[in-house]
Amino acid sequence: MLTLLFYFFLYLAQIEGLPGQDNRPKYARPASSMAPKYFELLEQNSHIIYPALGLLALGLVIIGIIQAWRSQDMDGLTKNEFKRAIVNELRSNLSGLPGDVLARAIGLERLKTMKLLEQMQQEGMISSYMSSNRMMVWRVRGTGNERKDARY
Repeated sequence: MLTLLFYFFLYLAQIEGLPGQDNRPKYARPASSMAPKYFELLEQNSHIIYPALGLLALGLVIIGIIQAWRSQDMDGLTKNEFKRAIVNELRSNLSGLPGDVLARAIGLERLKTMKLLEQMQQEGMISSYMSSNRMMVWRVRGTGNERKDARY
């Protein structure tokens, strides 16, 4: 009985197409000039190379964001020079100027100019009011008819 079972398993082993059998001829890739070695190096070490490339790309993005963030701020000396230019422009136009006109006059970007104007208003150097055409107009503090703060 055991021999019959043995012959049955030998017969099953000869049947083609059963799982686990690989009777195909072994394929060896031919050597050619079109198959460089560094592709094999990348394929064999992909578990190291691709995460390293991902971390490198992430690092470059973070460095770019930090550099862009730092370039938004001005140092103190240039800030003071632009503040002086703003005050001089506003002194020449006592009725006040809109932020866009000031930005063009001093040669600074509009958003940076608005940031400086708001900072100067907080410091008490200039004041602002809304004009009739819904435009914020800035002027030097103390010029024109400003409301005085009510004292109790």
